[in-house]
Amino acid sequence: MIAGWKKEDLPVGLASAALALWISVSLLPPTVMHPRFAPLARLVLRFLTNSVLAGWDVARRALRPRLDLRPGFVAVPFGLPAGTVRDAFLVYQSLQPGTSPTSAEGETLQLHCLDVSQPIEASMAEDDALFKRAIGHE
Repeated sequence: MIAGWKKEDLPVGLASAALALWISVSLLPPTVMHPRFAPLARLVLRFLTNSVLAGWDVARRALRPRLDLRPGFVAVPFGLPAGTVRDAFLVYQSLQPGTSPTSAEGETLQLHCLDVSQPIEASMAEDDALFKRAIGHE
């Protein structure tokens, strides 16, 4: 892309990208993830819906003349084992507006939240259960 590109270069680029993906995936450590389509679709839909709603809530709060925030940390139980599965869930959680995972020790996840009066623990439990079903880790 830096030196310019031509249509003739596209097959080589696609083949190179496919080979790099195959090598990368084959070098990953074995995991216990067995994605299931229907729960994964529900997880994606929940993620998109929550992202829009939470983004709207964050924007509404930020644009108010007087900030309506109750920031703080919430300790939330979750049962994912340390490793790739937990890391994938933490990445998923970090993409949600309004909350950010700060640490995960044992079976407790510390979340930084913009408003601790929200039903964070219930929402997190639902995300955790749906994520486990989506990756086939029940």
